[in-house]
Amino acid sequence: MKPSEELRNRILELTREYYRAQWPGRPFRPGETPVPVSGRVFDEEDLATLVDASLDFWLTTGRYAAEFERKFADTVGARFALLTNSGSSANLLAISCLTSASLGDRRLRPGDEVITTAVGFPTTLNPIIQNGLVPVFVDITVPTYSVDVAQLEHARNERTRAIVLAHTLGNPFEADAVAEFARKYGLWLVEDCCDALGSTYKGRQVGTFGDLATFSFYPAHHITMGEGGAVVTNSPQLKKLVESFRDWGRDCWCAPGKDNTCGRRFDWKLGDLPFGYDHKYIYSEIGYNLKVTDMQAAVGVSQLRKLPEFIKARQRNFQFLTERLRDLEDFLILPESTPNSEPSWFGCPIAVRPGAPITRDRILRRFDAAKIATRLPFGGNLIRQPAYRGLAHRSMGDLPNSDFVMNQVFWIGVYPGVTEEMADYVQMSLHALCREQPE
Repeated sequence: MKPSEELRNRILELTREYYRAQWPGRPFRPGETPVPVSGRVFDEEDLATLVDASLDFWLTTGRYAAEFERKFADTVGARFALLTNSGSSANLLAISCLTSASLGDRRLRPGDEVITTAVGFPTTLNPIIQNGLVPVFVDITVPTYSVDVAQLEHARNERTRAIVLAHTLGNPFEADAVAEFARKYGLWLVEDCCDALGSTYKGRQVGTFGDLATFSFYPAHHITMGEGGAVVTNSPQLKKLVESFRDWGRDCWCAPGKDNTCGRRFDWKLGDLPFGYDHKYIYSEIGYNLKVTDMQAAVGVSQLRKLPEFIKARQRNFQFLTERLRDLEDFLILPESTPNSEPSWFGCPIAVRPGAPITRDRILRRFDAAKIATRLPFGGNLIRQPAYRGLAHRSMGDLPNSDFVMNQVFWIGVYPGVTEEMADYVQMSLHALCREQPE
C-alpha cells in the first residue's frame, strides 16, 4: 500500500471517530429539546465519504458525481439523471431546456401557457415566468393537497404547451390521469418531485410519468448533499439539453478535465463559426453554470444507501401521528394519501376546520413556545404573494381550496430525525390545545 493510501485510511478512521465524539446521542426532553420539521440525518460514513472526496481535491464534478447520477437514475427508474446545485435549479433547467430551438415546433416560446397549481414552493412557478411563459392555475383538492385533475380540460386552450406539477409534501398527484392528458394534447409534463423522493403511484416511482422530473437534496429533503438537486429523464435529446443548459450552454459534453470525448473536437462546423472551432467552446444554448462539487455528490452517494430506511421512518412517523390525532377530527382535517399511492411523506399537513374553537395562529404560536417546529404549505396561494402582484396569468375561478390552504393549513415534521418520543409529545400537545377552553 502506498504511504498516501495508508494515510487516507487513517484519516478516514479518525473522521469516523470524530463523528462519534462530536455527535453523541442525547436524550429527548419535552419542552426543552426542539422538535424540528426537517433536518439533516447523517452518520459517520457520510462524514467519512465527504472527507474522502475532499482528499482528492477535485473541487468540481468528478467520480462521485458520476457514481451518484448512475445510482440515482437506477433508484428512480429513469434512464438518465443529471446533478445540479439545487432542486430550484433543477426546475429551472427542466423548463428552460424545453425552450431550445432544437425541439422544433414543440419548443416552448414566450407567451405559451403552462398549467400548474398556486399551492406550492415558488421555484416550481418561477422558471415558468422567467422563461416568458404564462402560468395557468388550477385548484387543488383537500385533504390530498394535489392538483384537481377535473379542472385540466377547462384550463387548456390552443396556447397550452406544458404542465408543471409538484407532488405536494410527498403525496403523489394522479400521475396516470395527468400523463394521459399530456399525451392526448401533446403537452410536455414536468414532475416536481423535490418533496417526494421514494413516493409511488400505482406501484411506480414518481418522476417516471413525465418527460422530465426534478429532485432536491437540500438538508430538509429525503436525502441531502447540503445543496443539490437532479433532473431525470428517459429522453437522450432532453438529457443532452439539460446538460447543455446546466454547463454554460455549451455544445460539448466532455466531463470536467476531459477533452475530445466526441473524437472530433476540431472538426465541427456550427453556427457562423469557422470550421474546426474548438468544440469545447461552442455554445448551442443560452445556459448557466449550475453544477455541483464532487464533495456534495460524495455525501449524496453515501446518503442514497440509507434512502429505504429514511422512507420507512417518514411513513412510520406519519402513520403514528395521524392515528393518534384521529379523535380530533372535529377540530382538524387530517391528510389523506391520493388513492393508489404510497407517499414518502415530506411532512404531515393538518388543516384547522373553519369555525373550530381553535385557530391555526394559536396552534403555531403555542407550538413555537413548546419548541415544536411548524411550517406553512410553502407560499400558500402563490398569487396572493407580493412577488406575483401584476403577474400575467389565468386561473380556474377563485381557487377556493388554494385560499383554504393559505388560511387554515400547517404541517409538522415526520423526517427520520423525529423519534417516537418526539412524535408522542407533538400529538399530546395538540390534544391539550384542542381540549382547552377557547380564549
